[in-house]
Amino acid sequence: MKKGQIITGTIEKVAFPNKGMFTTEEGRTVIVKNTIPGQTVSVCIQKVRKGKAEGRLLEVVKKAENELTETVCPHFGACGGCIFLNLSYEDQIALKESQIRELLAEVAGQTCVFDEVFEGVKSSPRPLAYRNKMEFSFGDSCKDGPLSLGMHKRGSFYDIVTVDSCKIVDEDYNKILRGVLDFFQEKEASFYHRLRHEGYLRHLLVRKAVKTEEILIDLVTTTQEIRKDGAPCEEAALLNAFTEMLKILPLDGKIVGILHTKNDSVADVVANEGTDILYGQDYFYEELLGLKFKISPFSFFQTNSLGAEVLYETAREFIRDAFQKENGLDGLKNKVIYDLYSGTGTIAQMLAPVAEKVIGVEIVSEAVEAAKENAGLNGLDNCEFIAGDVLKVLDGIEEKPDFIVLDPPRDGIHPKALEKIISYGVDRMIYISCKPTSLARDLEVLQARGYAVKRMCCVDMFPFTGNIETVVLLSK
Repeated sequence: MKKGQIITGTIEKVAFPNKGMFTTEEGRTVIVKNTIPGQTVSVCIQKVRKGKAEGRLLEVVKKAENELTETVCPHFGACGGCIFLNLSYEDQIALKESQIRELLAEVAGQTCVFDEVFEGVKSSPRPLAYRNKMEFSFGDSCKDGPLSLGMHKRGSFYDIVTVDSCKIVDEDYNKILRGVLDFFQEKEASFYHRLRHEGYLRHLLVRKAVKTEEILIDLVTTTQEIRKDGAPCEEAALLNAFTEMLKILPLDGKIVGILHTKNDSVADVVANEGTDILYGQDYFYEELLGLKFKISPFSFFQTNSLGAEVLYETAREFIRDAFQKENGLDGLKNKVIYDLYSGTGTIAQMLAPVAEKVIGVEIVSEAVEAAKENAGLNGLDNCEFIAGDVLKVLDGIEEKPDFIVLDPPRDGIHPKALEKIISYGVDRMIYISCKPTSLARDLEVLQARGYAVKRMCCVDMFPFTGNIETVVLLSK
């Protein structure tokens, strides 16, 4: 095979998260993203190395037998968000389970019989309209095209697809997106150009609680001129009109806060370099498993509220199992629990009523402050939350843990931090992972240092995407 060559093949499997693979007649493996098993595809080869090739999908020559004839979302294929909208939800679950088995069966099998500990994949209670947070980007759908607001086009760093009919959020998100886009198109406001580093509009952050239906909206801009050409525009008047437009939108939920965040960083991320409240407040409330949580625009909170309840109830069930000889969760009495990478303290507060003390560590200081407030809201006085890197903070904590919960970011746990965690020698741990490849790497280390997998279950927190959460109970 050579770069630029066009070949055809039938996808044999899809490795996590979205890497379709087929074998050529010469026995070489070709990897092409955003495909599903059974599709016959035309591919343009882009890279060739060590008998493997990576290609760009040109065309689906023949659909898979289980592929849907129509998808529920008109943006599918153009938008870079969802990748499995052409499969039924049942087939998505089956595909993700097969990926987990391929990634983790051999690793976990070092200390257990995989089929005896793996409990499959639990579905999201709501496959559609499940997200409680979206970060939309301003841009254009083609070079020098009209202003767009939505998601990055599949395979593109620059082009933006306006996704005002997105199906993984409820209709309020789509109404807000369309209202904001129409407003700024009329005002002829410029968007931040990622190559020239010029322009005003960057992102629109929308968060909506599933239980309380409270909505928080944050407009992220640079501090540059609002218009590239033409008459100058006063920012205060523009933002005031923007706020009034949002307040009269016919939404099912209630807007409790409208914010304006300044971000002049070169990186294409939602960074907070100063936030002003244009209306209301800079937080909203959500409820999980009978607990109340105050959430600010940039604090971490699971993006699928109903799925998070399934995830945390699964973790709680695993903990009950771990202490079954000590009367379920009552076995945590008089024990110190570490909740590492604690976010807004959801897990810590779930365990606090049955523990002597829970210590949460989280690197995002805003999330730590939210966790402290949340503990107060829920009447919990035995939670301590510390802001900082787990690797550095652990050395300064005097109380030693009896039980550890790990819920790291996608890249998993820093090797040095993992060694410190293992050195505590606790009998049991819960590891919650949002990226199976990172989990597989960390499990290799944990098992080599004396821990065995006792239970494992996945929760599909992200339907129609390639991501999935995994909960693992480890025991010495």
